[in-house]
Amino acid sequence: MARIVRGAIPSPNIWHTPQVYELENRAVDPERRADAAMEAIRPLAGAVVLDIGCGTGYHLPGYAATAARVIGVEPHGDLAAAAARRCAALPTVTVHAAAAQALPLPDASVDVAVARWAYFFGPGCEPGLRELSRVLRRGGTAFVLDLDASRGAFGRWFGETVPAYSAPAVEAFWARQGWQRQDLDLSMVFDRRADLEAVLRIEFAPAVAERAIAETTGVRLDYPNVLRWRHFDA
Repeated sequence: MARIVRGAIPSPNIWHTPQVYELENRAVDPERRADAAMEAIRPLAGAVVLDIGCGTGYHLPGYAATAARVIGVEPHGDLAAAAARRCAALPTVTVHAAAAQALPLPDASVDVAVARWAYFFGPGCEPGLRELSRVLRRGGTAFVLDLDASRGAFGRWFGETVPAYSAPAVEAFWARQGWQRQDLDLSMVFDRRADLEAVLRIEFAPAVAERAIAETTGVRLDYPNVLRWRHFDA
């Protein structure tokens, strides 16, 4: 069995089906709107970048193309090992099996932190936010990219799968924490219809997934997201 770091919150998709989640990573945001939005707020060139919940490390090589150093943190031991293998030829990339609420990093050692669809869902993530305050340098920036459950068919399917989730409560939480936000209209574009259907089946409850498949034509999905960020000023 994989070693799971204590305190980790299980991921319902990548933890159980990393091969299918790889298809999702490849399909998401072909226009690179999320990267462009983050780059406009805080460029990564020359920065020490922390990817929280890096999974199999899909985004680490992209960060390493411009950042001075990249650190991936992932609480699922097998996924962290896969991320390390993926980046074995990249000397500026390091991967740790660790949780967001216990980052194995020194104080004030990170310039930019990014959490893509990982951990930071609102109420309950205060320990992780305290760790961000500890490891980010003054003048650093943290980003959280997540599904906007208040918009579109994808948001509706998510709400049907996780009925306890409250988008207004999550929004209020981030506002109280002093984070800014920007709507992002992303998409997923797949090579094959079968890949789209497989991804819907790992994202939603079985009955919801089948409805989503029936409602979707072709190989493209609208994927409404929200980018949140906070500058940790001196």
